[in-house]
Amino acid sequence: MDRGIPTEEVLAEMRAADPPVCYLVGTPKGRLSKLEKALLPLPWQAVREGVDVKLLPQEGELYVLAQSRARIHKERAMRRRKLKWLWGRLQHIAAMELDREELLMKLGAARAKARAAWRLIDIGVAANGATFSFALDRNKLRQVRRREGRYLLRTNLCGQDPAELWQFYIQLVEVEAAFKTMKDDLQLRPIHHQLETRIEAHIFVAFLAYCLHVTLRARLKPLAGGLTPRAVLEKLAAVQMLDVHFPTTDGRTLILRRHTEPGAEQKLLLKQLKLDLPPQPPPRITAPASTVPVPTHVM
Repeated sequence: MDRGIPTEEVLAEMRAADPPVCYLVGTPKGRLSKLEKALLPLPWQAVREGVDVKLLPQEGELYVLAQSRARIHKERAMRRRKLKWLWGRLQHIAAMELDREELLMKLGAARAKARAAWRLIDIGVAANGATFSFALDRNKLRQVRRREGRYLLRTNLCGQDPAELWQFYIQLVEVEAAFKTMKDDLQLRPIHHQLETRIEAHIFVAFLAYCLHVTLRARLKPLAGGLTPRAVLEKLAAVQMLDVHFPTTDGRTLILRRHTEPGAEQKLLLKQLKLDLPPQPPPRITAPASTVPVPTHVM
């Protein structure tokens, strides 16, 4: 479970159940602060390439402090990018001629856009007037750097291999990624159904769409590891199917269903994925409009 979902009461019930219910849950940042002194002298153990853990047994539970070097690099890059943007934005605001209300509005907008970076900067606004000062809080920055890429897990699986515990937790990340794909890339929310059968049908179609999404990702991996299914779908969205209607002199309509010709990028993608567009469908022609009068009923 993700942190914040189970309460202490729920975890106690899980431990007291017969048989006990096993759990592995992420913990809030505040608990890491409480256990930091106990964790600090413990040695790191390598559980897989790039992932190390510290184990702290406590009151029938096991706390697992895990650090991923890949996550450290990623989170630090994200923090630096946001902090650089916020620092430049504050310098830009400081150079403007603003009244107090305008200053507070611009500072509020900057805070909303970079909340995590905002916590690393001490900002003081003059009590009277439209001036402010800002400085980097180096103590907070050091604390953030120590915790980047680190996760504190909590479990009652005390005899489990740490490598398996990390693998269990990674499954949560994969589940969250699947939901994000369904909600964002496949745009499958919200579901406004009242009948259970329709809800099940919607979920089934969503599952099939996700299976296709995963299949596309698997096909892309050996061809172009950095190319995501989202990028491919965005590029291929330019290829569309449309119907062209030509009215004839005898009242019928000639319908040509055609897909647009792919551009250079689309052709390259299709070639790499070994996919071929279907042939253009044959034309269709509608029957002439009926001239038989519609009967009326006299009451």
